[in-house]
Amino acid sequence: MYKKNQLIHIRIEDIGTDGEGIGHCDGFTVFVKDALVGDEVSAKLTKVKKNYAYARCEKILTPSPDRVAPGCAIAKSCGGCQLQSLSYEKQLEFKARKVRENLERIGGFEDIARSEEKIIGMEDPFRYRNKAQYPVGRSKDGRLIAGFYAGRTHVIMETEDCLISVSENRQILRIILSHMEKYRIEPYNEATGTGLVRHILIRKGFSSKELMVCLVLNGEHLPHQEELVQSLAGIKGMTSVSLNINKEQTNVILGSKLFNLFGNGYITDQISSLQFRISPLSFFQVNPVQTRRLYQKVLEYADLQGEETVWDLYCGAGTISLFLAQKAKQVIGVEVVPEAIENARENALINNIENVLFHVGKAEEIVPEEVEKKNARADVVVVDPPRKGCEESLLATILTMKPERIVYVSCDSATLARDLKYLCSNEYRLNRFCPVDMFPQTVHIETVALLSL
Repeated sequence: MYKKNQLIHIRIEDIGTDGEGIGHCDGFTVFVKDALVGDEVSAKLTKVKKNYAYARCEKILTPSPDRVAPGCAIAKSCGGCQLQSLSYEKQLEFKARKVRENLERIGGFEDIARSEEKIIGMEDPFRYRNKAQYPVGRSKDGRLIAGFYAGRTHVIMETEDCLISVSENRQILRIILSHMEKYRIEPYNEATGTGLVRHILIRKGFSSKELMVCLVLNGEHLPHQEELVQSLAGIKGMTSVSLNINKEQTNVILGSKLFNLFGNGYITDQISSLQFRISPLSFFQVNPVQTRRLYQKVLEYADLQGEETVWDLYCGAGTISLFLAQKAKQVIGVEVVPEAIENARENALINNIENVLFHVGKAEEIVPEEVEKKNARADVVVVDPPRKGCEESLLATILTMKPERIVYVSCDSATLARDLKYLCSNEYRLNRFCPVDMFPQTVHIETVALLSL
């Protein structure tokens, strides 16, 4: 019988949904963190159940042929990148298989290869994030540090240069931390609720090259903030510096109050022909290169000819809505977050798009109400829900609307498979689906699926 803290020798045969290696010892399944398919490792058991166990890789005895040296020194301990030790080609294979197997196992779809399109990867799977949020704290030896939380903890792993984020972050962090050291400004302490600087938010417009910095404070004012602004303003592309106030003892990073210190409070960016204003509170995809490809796939599946009424559910800041509006007669967006809808309406004005209408509210409440009271109809429905997927009541309402096509954009292929099973058990069929790698080096994958009557 296996016991906790026992060392085992194991060969990794598969990879789990969260990127962990999977092997077997005498028929006993073991999930090994930081191990890859093809690795032979020495692993220490961390949790033992009746038929399976979890373990931590202690030593790689024989490396997998697909193993690569991670470029980041803290890749193993940081919670951000789970797959940096796996070649990018094999990352794409893993993600495509993850989507395919969920559709088969959870969705019950057969002959799935008939509908599957090749996963859309990146030519350069690094430096793709246009947004980073760095918690600030002190190291065990008392130094002022910024970085990212280790996996499933709030322990800060010190780093100035994240390889999936933009290179300008390093210079910005050094200026802010030096300012804090010079004026003895304390970082926020979660345990005591004391200290001032909680997080440093940095955003970059990939097309405009504009930079934004927003300091999240446990207070109303940053000492000597004029000097800090002057230092940051010297960085090429610096367009906006602001303070965000969050005095709550919460895991939510941003508060609702913003004070602009420099610039006009936003940066701009462009996806294809559309312009977007992005504030510290704006909702915007973090990978602009892949966002363009994702939206092109949505447009392809929607197959708009100019006379369609389209509903865009969970529309966020209206980015997909505006792309659809260029090809449709009318687009109606629904989103529960009021600030996102404000962004959506602003972005429509900026781009002179008038054939869009936005509703604030839950899609599962707004859509049935519009169908019942106004006999609302749709030629095409686009849904882009959160990880939990769509409410069944919303799916039922979509079925009553009988759109010719449903385009489902998903960040979780398990809930995608569940929802498609429901829709396709009625009058729809799965025509095509395409995984899009929005988050290289991580286990996350977006998928676009097309259903038709």
